[in-house]
Amino acid sequence: MTDTTYVETSVDLGAFVDALGKSVLRVHNIQARLIDADNFTLPHRDNSDYFGGFQLTTQTQTGMVSFTERALIAAGTLAVGSSQDAAGGQAITGAAAQNDLMPQDFNNGYLVAVDTIFLGGKQNIASSSGDCRAEIILECTVETLTQSAAMALALSQQ
Repeated sequence: MTDTTYVETSVDLGAFVDALGKSVLRVHNIQARLIDADNFTLPHRDNSDYFGGFQLTTQTQTGMVSFTERALIAAGTLAVGSSQDAAGGQAITGAAAQNDLMPQDFNNGYLVAVDTIFLGGKQNIASSSGDCRAEIILECTVETLTQSAAMALALSQQ
């Protein structure tokens, strides 16, 4: 994410998911972070508030989606703001992380039957340290469903 434009990348799951072959992926846990070009966990900013968000979906998107979007697997936001102390001198910086669909541990897992998922992100201002990115780690297992159940799930996620 280099500016306020929505950016998306595809994640190939073809080695694990094959609906015709009855193989699906069960996501148990998702760990995510927004990070700047210097690998700091909080993006740098120059005298501005920062807001960034990521989403993981089963379909490609053109922007951030709402909770009602059936393709949404997980989403999260990071907000960094600053204000001046009561004397008007020292700047005070605070950070808040919001994970919109989390806890990131799913009780029974989240079944994925499509061979590509999409990680997208957007920020409200350009980071002063360059590109920012969303990184995720998925804890998953591969499972077998009946062919009809796997196909029905795959079709519902496209």
